[in-house]
Amino acid sequence: GFYGGLVLTCGMTFTGHPEVDPEEENEEMGLHGRLSFLPAKAVVADGDWEGEEYVLRVRGKIRQAEVFKENLELTREISTVLGEKCFRIHDRIENLSIDRSPLMFVYHCNPGFPVLDAGTRFVINSEKSTEWTEDREVGPELYTTAQGPQPSFEDNVFVHRPIADSEGNVRVGLINDARQLGIYWKFPISEIPLVNQWQHFIRGTYVTGVEPGNASMLGRAWNRKHDYLQHIEPGEVRDFHLEIGVLDGAEEIAAFEALI
Repeated sequence: GFYGGLVLTCGMTFTGHPEVDPEEENEEMGLHGRLSFLPAKAVVADGDWEGEEYVLRVRGKIRQAEVFKENLELTREISTVLGEKCFRIHDRIENLSIDRSPLMFVYHCNPGFPVLDAGTRFVINSEKSTEWTEDREVGPELYTTAQGPQPSFEDNVFVHRPIADSEGNVRVGLINDARQLGIYWKFPISEIPLVNQWQHFIRGTYVTGVEPGNASMLGRAWNRKHDYLQHIEPGEVRDFHLEIGVLDGAEEIAAFEALI
């Protein structure tokens, strides 16, 4: 189910390594949930003028349902404006069941070379950052600077609690100063309170993960322990918004960093 790509969506009821949840009737959960296994339906693509902007949109639905378990429907719209350097994802999840359901939803973004390279910086304003093995708090010296491709490397995962701006938005960047090139993520902290960061600096599969979500990628037990495990009630609708864009040149990079 984990096939990589720029954006792989994990969830909708679980994110993390395979786990059994004793508080949900010993539910067995696979790697990062079922969502990436499921096909989309009612897929539509169109483009049209909206005022002075030409907007391109792709829409579709995915339903994750099982007898005696969850019945969740995801409606996704991906849009961009002609001439812009970004695209936007708007996801709406509706609980079609008569029972409440765990809601764990993470955008597993996987940038690699050429943005990712030796010296590439991960930029975030984090109130608190912890590592995954001992759950201890760490400083930016451990997670900011990327290594180049290594013959062997022990993966790192960090969970960041980002700080939003005055409008409630979080910005995160991956910046290659040598190439004056970067990628940014922007999202409302009210919908997405955590950013997971994965370091996998091995040659051949050289990648880093920038993973905004409403949960960490460390499973149900971790999220329950730290009060990040959310639920969606019967008939409830939840929205998630994410913008991903390119930073091209030193001026755009500096302007972006000034906003963090």
